[in-house]
Amino acid sequence: MDTVTIWNKFNGQMYFFILKKVQDRDATNEIMQNSFLKIHQNIDQLKNQEKVKAWAFQIVRNEIYNHFNNSTKKVEDFNSAPIIQTENYSDFCCFDHFITDLPQEYRTVMTLVYINGMKQKEAASEIGISLANVKARVRRAKAILIMNFKECCKFNLNHEGKLVGESNCSRCN
Repeated sequence: MDTVTIWNKFNGQMYFFILKKVQDRDATNEIMQNSFLKIHQNIDQLKNQEKVKAWAFQIVRNEIYNHFNNSTKKVEDFNSAPIIQTENYSDFCCFDHFITDLPQEYRTVMTLVYINGMKQKEAASEIGISLANVKARVRRAKAILIMNFKECCKFNLNHEGKLVGESNCSRCN
């Protein structure tokens, strides 16, 4: 089955399915376009021609999810102090100190993955542990680092899970 056939057969159903979910005609058109682009690019991955409708609608559902995931609303609090956001965590005060204070098993994983830039799978084979174990250690180390930044430096997390704010650290100021 080709993209034109899928379009002719399902575009009306898909359009109203998307419109029902997003309730915006412009967004619906954008999601339709992205969905059919992905359908066209991945048509060769369809294994069972009888399941084309389910396959195509799964792509549409994923695009709807992406639409809502990417269109988060941002609300500013004008009474708060200015917020400084940085992408490089080494710019944060106390970063080196907090990394050094991590338990050895967490420090090793965080150093390999975030400071040396290794992929988690590579770090797992380097250390000789499973990928699941690396992921768990990264998650636990991040929780410790976030707690330390909140307590010591008075940083907060924004809606994207990134540290924001101005340092109010007794150690650095």
